[in-house]
Amino acid sequence: MAQWNDYHHEDEDVDGEERDESGVDYKSTGRDSLVFLVDASKEMFIMGEDEEPSPFDMTMQCVRSVYTSKIISSDKDLVALVFYGTEQSKNPRNSFKHVYIYHDLDLPGARRVQDVDGLRGEKGAQVAGETMGSGNTNLGEALWCCSNLYSDIKLRLSHKRLMIFTCRDTPHGGDSERDRQARTKASDLKETGVVIDLMHLMKPGGFDVSLFFCDVVSPPEDEAELGLQMEPCGKLEDLQKRVRAKEMKKRSVARLNLCLGEGMNVAVGVYITALQARKPNAIKLYRDNNEPVRTKTRLYHTQTGSLLLPSDTKRVQVYAGRQIVMEKDEVDVIKKFSDPGLELIGFKPMERLKLHHHLRSAVFIYPEEEMVTGVSNFNPFFTMCSVRNVFALCKYTRIRNSPPRFLALVPQKEEVDDGQAQIAAPGFHGIFLPYADDIRTLDTPQLPTASESQVDKMKEIVHKLRFKYRSDAFENPVLQQHYRNLEALALDLMAPEHIEDLTMPNVNMIDQRLGSLAQEFRDLVYPADYNPEGKTAPKRKPGGTEKKPKVEMSEDELRGHVQKGNLGKLTVPVLKDACKQFGVKVTGTKKQELIDALTAQLTK
Repeated sequence: MAQWNDYHHEDEDVDGEERDESGVDYKSTGRDSLVFLVDASKEMFIMGEDEEPSPFDMTMQCVRSVYTSKIISSDKDLVALVFYGTEQSKNPRNSFKHVYIYHDLDLPGARRVQDVDGLRGEKGAQVAGETMGSGNTNLGEALWCCSNLYSDIKLRLSHKRLMIFTCRDTPHGGDSERDRQARTKASDLKETGVVIDLMHLMKPGGFDVSLFFCDVVSPPEDEAELGLQMEPCGKLEDLQKRVRAKEMKKRSVARLNLCLGEGMNVAVGVYITALQARKPNAIKLYRDNNEPVRTKTRLYHTQTGSLLLPSDTKRVQVYAGRQIVMEKDEVDVIKKFSDPGLELIGFKPMERLKLHHHLRSAVFIYPEEEMVTGVSNFNPFFTMCSVRNVFALCKYTRIRNSPPRFLALVPQKEEVDDGQAQIAAPGFHGIFLPYADDIRTLDTPQLPTASESQVDKMKEIVHKLRFKYRSDAFENPVLQQHYRNLEALALDLMAPEHIEDLTMPNVNMIDQRLGSLAQEFRDLVYPADYNPEGKTAPKRKPGGTEKKPKVEMSEDELRGHVQKGNLGKLTVPVLKDACKQFGVKVTGTKKQELIDALTAQLTK
């Protein structure tokens, strides 16, 4: 018999306290798909000013970035790369002229990344010209070809997105018939669930979206999604940021009912705002063919060697030296506290929520309007909490068999920028509150108190070293190096790409900002002969220990330490010798008692 905590079945949904939302596997009805539809006209290959990369080169760098991120984060998603406006044609039966399918809709891989690398830079532009060339443009046929890519996939697709990269606001040069065909095909694609986005790039004279593409691009799916941007992308960073905002699909961890009272339920979605990045789990492979190893667990009787079925096993837990045997159904009943959902308990003033109550990163609670029939109670509930400056205390059970937690729902009002684009969505931040057992009382050590001059000097140092912190400005160097090593191995590179560790302090900049403040603070805190770089541990002679020489200290030196508040830097033996030397009586042998006695004696 095994303990039930160590026994797992595939049909059990166990949510451990350690992993909670951090180990969530986003289960959806299918896979995401993304098609890059890139303009291959001559205008795309014109270099920018000040040796800026061409629009085509910027697009290929962006495509490569998405390929590599898909391999790391969601390798089951499907991606494709299609060029239009080419001289050569490459598609099934070549039924679409001037359309070149470079990559079919399939899983991303190392080979595809190498193919995109071959199209980057000046050499890549030459390869693209020799392979595809630039010819006439018919965006309607290109959209039709992309529609066939989606229809040929037998897998269930949950999210279909098409991104158009171009620097021409009139792709057909004013041909009204081709414009009409392209608009019609775009409308057909949108009716089948394909989201069409425009990633327009800078061109001389500006890019006017209203001439053609405003009728082709799909409207935002919700208020929080980034809509059509009027300004074109002039830099690679802007293009990558815009693509990242579009291709990342927002997914809820769970969809639950928020119970506000008897008969009053609100359908909400739970979203993760911050998730710790971890290395993926190792996958065992066969030595001969590198195929994944599939493992199966079987239980056998220790005496007879017969195979044990799940019905033959029991769960056991040891209490007071006795084994308590339980059936699987009994264990499931014990684990279940309540049904999944959020249950309102009450309200508390916002000042009752302290900083140390935050156990880990919060979740975001947002209403699921499409799941609500009739009048929604979310807006009055949200408005009441915002106006009265209170937070809602709720019991939160995410999935079946997960232990309940208490959440403090803190309202967040909607924020928009100057362009009326949403920065912060209206909703609740769910703060995980600790249980009574999580709060411990620590015995704080008794340390010497800093003097007023030391505190003032440290305030100057802190003021000099302050900077605007952004969490997305620092990458985990261990993870980055891990993925760069895998990338170099998969792409047959000579060496992995160099990673800059942004977590290391910039010593030169710190020294420039501080100037002489660091030395002034050191003089205030440490003794005059203190040299941390020059300290070396004394060598011990074999067979015994060497006694430290007795340190004699004059009264003037000791008074100087008292005035500077440096007595805490002295060791206990030195303080004891100083008390004996100056005849100071002490009631104990603790360091703080020795410091207090010397201070009282020398400040009379």
